[in-house]
Amino acid sequence: MEKDIDKIPKNPDTDIVIRVDDFGGKRGVTIREFVKGERYTGFTKSGTRIPAEYFKQFKEAINSIDEAELAQPVEGADNSNGSSGQSGSEGAESSGQGGEAKSGEGSDIKEEAM
Repeated sequence: MEKDIDKIPKNPDTDIVIRVDDFGGKRGVTIREFVKGERYTGFTKSGTRIPAEYFKQFKEAINSIDEAELAQPVEGADNSNGSSGQSGSEGAESSGQGGEAKSGEGSDIKEEAM
């Protein structure tokens, strides 16, 4: 079962797709980049998967983010061009290594292969 939940534009050629799916017989939430280009259109390797048993913890973590904090200018960054100080694929982080998710200290969330 795959159910797309939302698609968030990252740039003119890339969307971040959030979906509920089954992988390896286990249900979870997958967040992946989808590119539309001349040479390739489809999902990239960039992204992560949150197993169903960790979704509540993930949701609480996301909901704890203060939107006002995100609106604050980045210290030491030159934002005169209207940029957030990020470029390329830095906006959506992924661990992609060793199976450990890069989140706060003490986190026990593990990333599964997609």
